[in-house]
Amino acid sequence: MDKQFEELINTHKGIIYKVTKLYAYTHDKQQDLFQEIVVQLWRAYPRFRGQAKFSTWIYRIALNTAISALRKEKRDMISFMPDLSHLDRIEVNENGEKEQEISILYAAIRQLNQIDTAVVMLYLDDKGYDEMEEILGIGQGNLRVRLSRIKEKLRQLTKNHLYGT
Repeated sequence: MDKQFEELINTHKGIIYKVTKLYAYTHDKQQDLFQEIVVQLWRAYPRFRGQAKFSTWIYRIALNTAISALRKEKRDMISFMPDLSHLDRIEVNENGEKEQEISILYAAIRQLNQIDTAVVMLYLDDKGYDEMEEILGIGQGNLRVRLSRIKEKLRQLTKNHLYGT
């Protein structure tokens, strides 16, 4: 079981990295969250029955772990605002403009609540509404409405940052 689990984690570690990048704001916190997610996956692995795709199961565990960790951190802290100063220090290379746009998008996504962040991440990963419903436990109709509102909010947040309005 150890070898099989390790292979599955290595195959799907991109999912875990995406979750950690959206829910943890520093490199150290991202590493801690990555480890916590792997621990939770290991604990739940014996109960994985293959009724869902393995990637769907990882998303579910990773998002629940990240949201729980964020809620615990918020209880432990009076307030926390992520350091977005790196947006002004982005190195410009041949893809400099694209990197800045991606950084601005990530900064905007981090301003959403935890569930909306999860919806966006799954949407950006090209997950269909069926799989999003399975991962998040939110009905497809609600997901469609929520995603429409999220897109508009992200348009406003990124526009405000890009144009200083």
